[in-house]
Amino acid sequence: MIFLIIQPSTVLQSLLSGETPVDHLFRLWIVIMLAAAFICFVVGELTHNYSQTDKVWSLMPIVYSLITLYAFPSSPRIWLMTLLVITWGLRLSYNFYRKGGYNIIPWKGEEDYRWGILRQHPILQKGIRITLFNLLFISLYQHMLIFLFSTPLLLAAQNASVSLSGLDYLAALCMFLFILLETLADNQLYRFHILKQTKLFLNGKYKTSLYNGFLSEGLWNYVRHPNFVAEQAIWVSFYFFGVAASSQLINWTIIGPILLILLFAGSSEFTERISLEKYPDYKKYKTHVPKFIPLLFKSRKHGNG
Repeated sequence: MIFLIIQPSTVLQSLLSGETPVDHLFRLWIVIMLAAAFICFVVGELTHNYSQTDKVWSLMPIVYSLITLYAFPSSPRIWLMTLLVITWGLRLSYNFYRKGGYNIIPWKGEEDYRWGILRQHPILQKGIRITLFNLLFISLYQHMLIFLFSTPLLLAAQNASVSLSGLDYLAALCMFLFILLETLADNQLYRFHILKQTKLFLNGKYKTSLYNGFLSEGLWNYVRHPNFVAEQAIWVSFYFFGVAASSQLINWTIIGPILLILLFAGSSEFTERISLEKYPDYKKYKTHVPKFIPLLFKSRKHGNG
């Protein structure tokens, strides 16, 4: 149904009317974003599971990419961007699936534990505040954010005739490496939680972390949130495709990665407040290990007390 909206005849009509195909594409993105946000809001309200946007976080950029590729199939840059977004999205979706986030019944699945804690906040307990929070932040704002950090695709479409450059290949390499880094971080975290749940100690692996209750080994020995670091870096790298297409170092699509970085700054603070309440040694860990930017070449080993 969506793909029927953008056809050669539509593009020709747009050109004759003075409207560009990218204008049409932009409006289509808006419609899809608002529809997805509305569905997530309604399902979240009906099921009281506020992880509905979490379920499509890794899927919506793929949708935007495929629609853009359908409209501009001759652009090598959009092909490259789409392949990278699909790689990112499928990997992240798998990670969400193995943690129980998806269910055969679409509106079910494990809810992110932070939403449950946030729901209990006194400020959100009065009247319809939690409903408004679900509507304005969890559903609408987060979908708008996904839309925004995907917009280098629109800039690439707007400059579809511009050939690939060295900057495109550098952005692609960086994005792919950060996808690998995020994969490694997620695998370490998943393995730790499996060991923690099953109470298995395999050859002393994660011994200190299992004792303390939180992961502080592997990549977590260098930064407190390596998976968050990688996710932010992926979309900063993606931004540079738009730079390569437009030849503008600072362009309007920078709004997406900036807002994403701000979201992770707030999310990590909230996550760490929970960890500080649960784990006595987290304060010491927080003191010695940076949040996002690693201090390289400095050994970090954490004892059990």
